[in-house]
Amino acid sequence: MRPGTLQLAALPPLSLYVHLPWCLKKCPYCDFNSHEQPGSGELPEQRYVDAVIADLEAALPLIWGRSIHSIFIGGGTPSLFAPATIDRLLGDIRARLKLEANCEITMEANPGTFEKDRFRAFRQAGVTRLSIGVQSFNDAHLKALGRVHDRAQALAAVEEAAQSFDTFNLDIMYALPGQTLEQAGEDMALALTFAPPHISIYHLTIEPNTYFAKFPPVIPEDDTAYAMLDHITDLTGAAGLERYEVSAYAKQGHRCKHNLNYWQFGDYLGIGAGAHTKLSFAHRVVRQVRFREPRLYMDHALAGNAVAQDDEVARADLPFEYMLNALRLRNGFGLRDFTERTGLAVTAIASALEEAERKGLIERDFARVRPTVKGYDFLSDLQALFLQK
Repeated sequence: MRPGTLQLAALPPLSLYVHLPWCLKKCPYCDFNSHEQPGSGELPEQRYVDAVIADLEAALPLIWGRSIHSIFIGGGTPSLFAPATIDRLLGDIRARLKLEANCEITMEANPGTFEKDRFRAFRQAGVTRLSIGVQSFNDAHLKALGRVHDRAQALAAVEEAAQSFDTFNLDIMYALPGQTLEQAGEDMALALTFAPPHISIYHLTIEPNTYFAKFPPVIPEDDTAYAMLDHITDLTGAAGLERYEVSAYAKQGHRCKHNLNYWQFGDYLGIGAGAHTKLSFAHRVVRQVRFREPRLYMDHALAGNAVAQDDEVARADLPFEYMLNALRLRNGFGLRDFTERTGLAVTAIASALEEAERKGLIERDFARVRPTVKGYDFLSDLQALFLQK
């Protein structure tokens, strides 16, 4: 309740993100905080969960009395952890936080860590939604991406997820090294035979500080990549999935609540190595980052100090931070929501909205702002209009 620059009438929904940082192998395109598992093959699962729960306990005063809207266990490859460890993790979280009755609990899994009974055991541990990193069903493309699974493992994992979970997500990538328009369509058509309630579609991008940045593969031209996305959107639409966000397609009632909370500028507490947090208070919005390296994180978290960075978001930065998320949504955002989530008047974005409308990047009425088709195609340009000038 300390004085600050904002006046927030109400706090947004609160989500919890838990980062499990290990993978079997680091993919050449990945810039996430992920680390290859130790050569011994043994993960420090119990010590890491001890650290995560200590991290949570230290953060409790910041979120006292608030209930949790969704939980997302990401990585890394969380499915490397034993189901019993995930069961313990979720039990320890439930003992300390009030979860909403319909709390969505998502966990990321990779086909390379798939065992027949493992997915069902995660469901029994309390996971309600699985997100499977398939990326492709083409063995040559999986090899080019450095994935540890093959087509057969991907098919078996998706089939098991469809049987074990009421809702699940498939991650599919396009514009892969050597991929043709026809092959991108084949990947999507095969994915759709499993009737997935949700698909996330990602364009392969070459990120700094990755193996691909040092040794860039030959990837399809931009025009081909655009054609791939158009084809994918047509196929998903015909299968009853709606593109509700730039990279997310869902059937009715199966949108990802956790990610929607990010995109709508909700709050999230991030615990685990390198996890990011955004929390609102009556007079300020705060961001935190945890220590990134797993061993360093465990040492600090167990000592009661997992936070490496803690900053208040400057009032002038809030419009861009809000738009970075909200303009990704097909339905855009309500002007009232902008005011509620940022504590700023609509006049703070009036000139940027006028410029965006003049350029044909948005359409709006007195209540809502939506990106146009052109705005979606040039999303970065649209978002940049809201940067502090």
